[in-house]
Amino acid sequence: MRELRIRVLAGVFVVAGILSWAGARLWNSVGTLPSVPLAAPVVLALIAVVLFATAISLRARLRAQRERRPGAKGVDPLMAARAVVFGQASALVAALVSGMYGGTGVFLLELLDIPARRDQALYAGFSVLAGIAVIVAALFLERVCKLPEDDDENRTGAEPVA
Repeated sequence: MRELRIRVLAGVFVVAGILSWAGARLWNSVGTLPSVPLAAPVVLALIAVVLFATAISLRARLRAQRERRPGAKGVDPLMAARAVVFGQASALVAALVSGMYGGTGVFLLELLDIPARRDQALYAGFSVLAGIAVIVAALFLERVCKLPEDDDENRTGAEPVA
């Protein structure tokens, strides 16, 4: 399984932000702009909490397993892999959604004198922060579930086979 790359997540965030900003400008020129829902930062924050809780739980179980504590509950490798895949998917979606709300929020900064738009700009800002929390939680989960380096993978292949 490949690791998440910060550059990919940042690229998704920036492209989504630029497209969202341009879309918001275009949509506003028609006369309406879709609102930023209050649920957006709440849902992203809940996903971040679930990812952090999963990472902390797995870390404790893996530590107990490594230290060979009596009664330590092991970690099923398939369950850990599923958790990592969920974290990676969540991080990619959070980068996309955060970029989208970030672009909309940047556009809404021009309209802060309107109370409804000010509230939407706040919701967009909180959505970006919650999306960043999802990405951080996913990276932490990935780090917790990372296998130790295997010496066989680090060989150059130049060694003769006996």
